[in-house]
Amino acid sequence: IDRTTARVLLVDGGDRLLKGMPSGMGDRAHQDLEKMGVEIKLQSFVTEVNEAGVKVGDEHISAENVFWAAGIQGTQIARSLGVQTDKLGRVIVQPDLSIAGHPEVFVVGDAAHVVDEDSGQPVPAVAQGAIQMGEFVGKIIQSEIKAGEIIERPTFKYFDKGSMATIGRGKAVASIKGFTLGGLMGWLAWGVVHIMFLVGFQTKLVVMLDWIWNFMAFERGTRIITGDPSMHVKEIRGVEMYDPD
Repeated sequence: IDRTTARVLLVDGGDRLLKGMPSGMGDRAHQDLEKMGVEIKLQSFVTEVNEAGVKVGDEHISAENVFWAAGIQGTQIARSLGVQTDKLGRVIVQPDLSIAGHPEVFVVGDAAHVVDEDSGQPVPAVAQGAIQMGEFVGKIIQSEIKAGEIIERPTFKYFDKGSMATIGRGKAVASIKGFTLGGLMGWLAWGVVHIMFLVGFQTKLVVMLDWIWNFMAFERGTRIITGDPSMHVKEIRGVEMYDPD
């Protein structure tokens, strides 16, 4: 994106960026995005989107491209269970991740609304939370199969291994055990962690080399084109057309 010809605005309804992550990450992301030329509007809500742009409250902002990134929502099957859900459609589960009144039914991952006992905050809908929930429920099922009955169950406790978010070329924010990293160091940490969790040495090596090449050559390894790839210019702005007459 040529920043001299593009205006980029980020509209967020919260009082800071990266609401579900430590405050230091949100502050660092805010600073880095502003240095990149992004205009940030906090505690603002888009009330209308049309072909001319968007309305933020009563203010109309002209825009050629609108990207909606409002987070996750529970699956439709969760809503069809007839049980209590939160505003995102996630099932509110018991401390053992079962549904109230149905100890034989568990809900984990993005479909579950889980409040961590220690922090009192909802478990973030990220991969590490889903993995920990899956392992927790797996152990309960294994134990009860061996016992042949429902036994006294422990309470799920979430262990935060850290949070990461990439925000641009060579820029990311990371919070690991209370330490916040940003810029290139945060981006390198983000890349190392993602490669570590890939399966197989060959896969890790290929992905790492591919990322290095893309970074050095300013290329992207994957491009998906759907529909009509030709460009349609609605209006030429800021250019006076030459009239020979």
